Amino acid sequence: MSYQNPPTTPRKSATFDDYTLSEIRRAAATGIYDIRGGGAKRKVPHFDDLLFLGASISRYPLEGYRERCDTNVVLGSRFAKKPIELKIPITIAGMSFGSLSAQAKEALGRGATLSGTSTTTGDGGMTEEERGHSSILVYQYLPSRYGMNPRDLRRADAIEVVVGQGAKPGGGGMLLGQKISDRVAEMRTLPKGIDQRSACRHPDWTGPDDLEIKINELREITDWEKPIYVKVGGARPYYDTALAVKSGADVVVLDGMQGGTAATQEVFIENVGMPTLACIRPAVQALQDLGMHRKVQLIISGGIRSGADVAKALALGADAVSIGTAALVAIGDNDPRWEADYNALGTTSGAYDDWHEGKDPAGITTQDPELSKRLDPIAAGRRLANYLKVMTLEAQTIARACGKNHVHNLEPEDLCALTMEAAAMAQVPLAGTNWYPGKGGF
Repeated sequence: MSYQNPPTTPRKSATFDDYTLSEIRRAAATGIYDIRGGGAKRKVPHFDDLLFLGASISRYPLEGYRERCDTNVVLGSRFAKKPIELKIPITIAGMSFGSLSAQAKEALGRGATLSGTSTTTGDGGMTEEERGHSSILVYQYLPSRYGMNPRDLRRADAIEVVVGQGAKPGGGGMLLGQKISDRVAEMRTLPKGIDQRSACRHPDWTGPDDLEIKINELREITDWEKPIYVKVGGARPYYDTALAVKSGADVVVLDGMQGGTAATQEVFIENVGMPTLACIRPAVQALQDLGMHRKVQLIISGGIRSGADVAKALALGADAVSIGTAALVAIGDNDPRWEADYNALGTTSGAYDDWHEGKDPAGITTQDPELSKRLDPIAAGRRLANYLKVMTLEAQTIARACGKNHVHNLEPEDLCALTMEAAAMAQVPLAGTNWYPGKGGF
């Protein structure tokens, strides 16, 4: 009697998974690296790996229906004559007109205004729609200098000097020719339809001493009225924060690798920079070592999605957070209602990140006039305001549960970590212990 061996289930490689194999084949067929938008898709330690320790006997919680929990924040009080006063500690990150449609920029301004917070111009200059519908507008001053002029610097409520971005610290961005419309070309002083690359560094300074000179120049242009932010990508947060402070920044914006981008090399997005969670405590430590914590404000961005994320960032020492990708989703990007259109582009609504191609069915990351018409900026602005309201309520709910009457009173002592990696990065105890890696002892 003969026996046959039962068939075995084919086993695929964890190293050479389906996506990796497809990328090898694509590279071999085309000879060019992949360019995309969005943020890192790999799983890294994040705010989900932290939990709050709510009040019980040892702590006294606040009653949500009777006791206040404030959310206001002042940004830029170090040197500026007119610091920014926000009702909520959630701001809208810089996303350019060019990358986004004019309707999308207007929607972001409307939503931020309804919520009592700020929005940011991004590369490429200031549009009248954005300025007109933004009660508080931060003007980004980037290496490209696209659209930069003294008049708009003075019309802004704050200026953000962009040194780096979380998705691509040390690298520049791209805007393909199909998104360089007549209006975009005019604003950026570029030829229409020609690919544009944003520089990775400023052309007129190379280090912190030069940055100090540049910040003073911007202060003189704006009569010392406007707060000056310095934005850095999450790479060496302690030193970059310290040098930004010593250069005279009023506010430091720190962007982790989960932050998005309009377009850059995928190898950058997935392999350069540090997780947002790993960036916060070194930056806070730098501020504390200089005696500037809470005097120079810290804004954290990169993968903020909910009020819980906001509360955790604040508990770790941030003064505010900034959202980009989440804001685009709130106004309608990656909406399943356009699934058939996304499928026609060879993708799906939840995975669409080819923003640089200008074919966004939602009318947000495009300059196509017919697609842009799909986005109603008034309705989209209301959606963003609703989302910001929910995020704020969630953060307040957590703060009250920890016994805090202001979200800024949250502190590391209110947190524990679920994993060794998150405990080490956030420097809060592993759940059920009073220890985290690097602390010493148990």
